[in-house]
Amino acid sequence: YSSEKKYNSGTGWPSFSEAYGTCGRDESHTNIMRRPDNSLGSTRTEVVCKQCDAHLGHVFDDGPTPSGQRFCINSVSLNFK
Repeated sequence: YSSEKKYNSGTGWPSFSEAYGTCGRDESHTNIMRRPDNSLGSTRTEVVCKQCDAHLGHVFDDGPTPSGQRFCINSVSLNFK
């Protein structure tokens, strides 16, 4: 995730409007995968690492334009440079 796509969602989680390497809605050049998460009695979309399958956070469809997505990413999974 790039700090250029970070924004204050008011949730308390580090939030991004898209994954690093995204081109439009194409995430094939990113390091993430999406999968359904039906835990906690609701359906959400989990974001996991493509290489190691680690849980990174969740993505929701209530983010800012133009993507309309809100990636809420666990801060422990972020590497600051």
